[in-house]
Amino acid sequence: MKKITIPVSFLLLALSASAESWSGTVVDVMCKGKDLASHTRQCALNCAKGGFGLVLADGKFVKFNEAGNAKTLAVLKSSAKEKDIKAKVTGKLDGDVIQVELVEIQ
Repeated sequence: MKKITIPVSFLLLALSASAESWSGTVVDVMCKGKDLASHTRQCALNCAKGGFGLVLADGKFVKFNEAGNAKTLAVLKSSAKEKDIKAKVTGKLDGDVIQVELVEIQ
């Protein structure tokens, strides 16, 4: 039997090629309709159980999947940014939920 091997770098390139990116304001689900510019990191941490999402430039809110919620929580805990938390999120859109691969605070 012949083995077929695919280099890891090729697989990573293929995965990243199918991913999309969005930029916006990270906010917890409970506060998505409030004043985003004054929404604090501490509020987001306090409301983390409800999950997170991204408010896009057009005002649309897209929710994160469970893995994205965990990644966002970790990033927020380590961030020094206190208000108006902008981020770039990479992943795949599944309905109205982003299957998050990466969250980068900007």
